[in-house]
Amino acid sequence: MSHDAITPLGNGRFLIKEPGQPQRLAWAARDRGATWVFFEGRAYRVTDDHVTARASSPSDDDTLALAAPMPATVTAVHVKPGQRVTAGDPLITLEAMKMELPIVAPHDGIVTAIACKVGDLVQPGIPLATLD
Repeated sequence: MSHDAITPLGNGRFLIKEPGQPQRLAWAARDRGATWVFFEGRAYRVTDDHVTARASSPSDDDTLALAAPMPATVTAVHVKPGQRVTAGDPLITLEAMKMELPIVAPHDGIVTAIACKVGDLVQPGIPLATLD
C-alpha cells in the first residue's frame, strides 16, 4: 500500500483508499513508546524504532492518548477529577471487539475532568479525560 493511499483525518483517524477496494478507516493511538493501529478488526503494534519521528504538540499527543482508538464501551473508570496520577496510571478501561483497551495517563498530572461513565459507548478521537 502506498502512502498516497493513506489520508490522515485527524484525531488518530486515517482513511485508506486502494484501487478496487472500498474506502476503509483505521485508528491509531500512542502508548508508552509504541503506536497501536486498529484496522479491519485487528490491532497492530508499531514501536518507535520502526517509525520516523515527526513533530507534534504535546496537546495533540495528550488528546490522542486520552481518546478511544476505536468505537468501544467503557468498562471501568479508575480515577475522578482532582486525583493526582503518574504517567502510565490506568484512567479508563474500554472494551472493543472482545479486547481490553486501557487509557493511561500520558504524563504526571491532576485529572481535571472525566467525560464518560461505565457503560457508555465512546467514539474514536474524542478525549475521555483531561489532565493538567
